[in-house]
This record gives sequence, C-alpha cells and structure tokens, in this order.
Amino acid sequence: MIDYLVMGAGLSGLMSAYAAVQSGHRVKVIAKGLGALHWGAGSIDVLGYLPQARDAVVRRPLERLADLPANHPYTILGPAAVQDGLDKFMRLTEELGLPYYGAEAAGENLLLPSPAGALRPAFLAPAAQSAGTASDDAPMLIVGFERLRDFYPELIAENLTRQGIAARAVKLPYELLSDRRDANTVQLAQELDDENRTERLAEFLREAVRPGERIGLPALLGLARHAQVVTRLALAAGAPVFEIPTLPPSVPGIRLFNTLRAGLEARGVRVEAGMEVIEMNAEEGVIRWVASETSARPLRHSAERFVLATGGILGGGFMSDHTGRIWETVFDLPLTTPQSRSQWFRPAFLAPDGHPVFQGGVRVNAAFQPVDAQGAPCFANLHVVGGALAGCDPLAERSLEGLAIATGMNLLKE
Repeated sequence: MIDYLVMGAGLSGLMSAYAAVQSGHRVKVIAKGLGALHWGAGSIDVLGYLPQARDAVVRRPLERLADLPANHPYTILGPAAVQDGLDKFMRLTEELGLPYYGAEAAGENLLLPSPAGALRPAFLAPAAQSAGTASDDAPMLIVGFERLRDFYPELIAENLTRQGIAARAVKLPYELLSDRRDANTVQLAQELDDENRTERLAEFLREAVRPGERIGLPALLGLARHAQVVTRLALAAGAPVFEIPTLPPSVPGIRLFNTLRAGLEARGVRVEAGMEVIEMNAEEGVIRWVASETSARPLRHSAERFVLATGGILGGGFMSDHTGRIWETVFDLPLTTPQSRSQWFRPAFLAPDGHPVFQGGVRVNAAFQPVDAQGAPCFANLHVVGGALAGCDPLAERSLEGLAIATGMNLLKE
C-alpha cells in the first residue's frame, strides 16, 4: 500500500506529491485530467490584489499576508510557511532545469505584459518571462507574426506606451514558425525546437531590433528545447528576449507541468491521468480506498493518507445543478459556497468584491484536514490543498499558484 494518494495533477497536487516523496513516502498521483497549468500564464501569482482593495496592485505580497482574513489559507499557514514553500519551489525548478525568478527587489511583485498589453502582477516568473518586467526601462520591440491568431503586437505596444513604457511593434512572416496552414501555440513551439527554424527566426530578429531594445515574442519559444531556443535567439539578436503569454493552450504552463511530472517520475512517483474518482469507502472517519472509473469495473486505490487537489468550481472539483446545490465531487465535503443560485453572483459582472460562487470552498483546520460546521475533522486521513480551499478567491486575488505551492509544499506540516 502507498503512503499518500494525491487526487489531482494541477500545481497543488504535484507540489503535494513532491513534499511527500521528498520526506521518504511512497506516493501516487491520479487525476481526471492534467490540471490548470495548461491554461495559465506559467508564472506564479502569490497575491496581486487584497480582497478589500482590488483596485490597487499589491507591491510586496509577503508583507501583506497579515491583512488577509483569519480563514484565508495563507493565514492558516502563516507567512513563514508561505515563504518556505516558495523557496522550495524555486530550488526545485532550478534543479529541474526550468528556473523561476522574482524581482531584483526581494519580495516585490513583477509587473509583466499581458496578451493585451496590460501589466499583470506576478511574484515569480520563468526566466523567459522575467526579462519583460516593467521595472526595466529598456524599450520593447513587440514581435508578432502574420496570420498568428490572438496575438496582436500593435495592440500590446500601444497599451504599453500608454502606461509609460516605450514600445513599438513589428510583424514577421508566419512561415518563420511553421509551414502548416494552421497550428496552435503548442504545435508552433514544437516547430521552434528545430534548430534550423530557430536560426531563420534569429536572422529576422537581428534585422528588426534596434540598439538598446529588448524583444517580446508570443510564448512559443520551444517546448522540449526551450532554454536553448531562448539563448540562441538572444545571442543572435544581440538583445534580451522575453515571452508574453498567449491565450490557451499555455506553452509556459505545459513546460512547467512536463518538467514537474518528469521530476516526480524520476523519483518513482506515477502521475496517471484519465482516472476520475467516482467512489470512496470510509470506516469510522478513516478513508480506506477510493475508486476511479475504467472501461470495466471501478479501479480501487488504497493508501494510508489521501490528498484532495481537484480544485474548486472552475477546476472541476465542485459541481452544481439547476437547483442551486454545489457539492465537492469526491467525498461530498461540506462547502461554504452558497447553496442558492440567487446568491452565487453579484449584480455587476465585474463586481469589486467578487462573486460568492468563487469564494466558497472546503473549510479546513491547521493541519488542512476538512472540517464540518462544528470544526471537527470529516476524515482523519484526508488533507485538502489548492483551489478547493475556503476563505479565498484565488482568481480575483491573483493567488492561485501561490496557494497551490504553499499548501502543497507544506502538506506534512501539522
């Protein structure tokens, strides 16, 4: 029997698996799909906005954790544990060859270009994004490609200029990326893994860039050979090169997922997708097994301890029906989410205080065990991490990845 069964292969599930295996435990990860990393920007948000002040960017997130509510997961963990989890993540990604960096001023949020040219706060970013920070006063050359959908360099440059950042735009031939008539960003990134194609793109960048500029490109600079592609383009152009996230699928997110999964498998941890948990068995408050759906009969998974990392309403960890009921899909854990459809949303779509349907979740104790309304643990051997937790609104706060890392990496801290 394994020691820990992690349900969910998003960032919180993978971090939980790392925490457990590095402590000498036998671990397995099962998941319905492959998690939200495939849809995010690939950067790590810790805290971009406070719940009570969502019109102002948080400059130093770790110094503002004390301003969060008492039931917020960061508050339950404590600032030292949050910092420790982030430090472990940075050491891990450095070890695995996909390093993440923060601002030069320790503890500050980076401000990085979004696909529309807005400045988005992020605490950590992969090396290929961090060079795009607004704190650098070097002008930007935003490079797009003809026929590349949903990436508009003129729009990005115009919006950056309006925010006081010197930027201009240029479009290069689509054929530099691919000979296909149509391809998504993942396929284009795979094309740029080819050294000959990288060299052709480098020649055009060298002609387009002006002295002193840095070059912003859509986030498709290689998949398997990403570091080599970025290094080669920067050397050939004689200028720093950085990526700007695109609409999903997210190449930076897929790179991070692939890197973390490979690292876990090298440590003997199996990460198995296509295993939706549909049944569980518990005796006297202790979970004995869960079962995942197969083409024949359900497959049982037994473990000493279980970790729920399936996400919230947007991640598929919660479901709802026409009556207004919202429930957690594996163990039917108690939720703080309103159980009436009329209370799910505020009248304004962009309500300053967010929407209650995204703010509810599973209430936990200091050991991140799910608890009932009286505060008693629902199951003695179950922990909840990541987006399923109550007391926060990860998307509105821009804290989703930070919560995943902090709660996952601190899995064994009780």
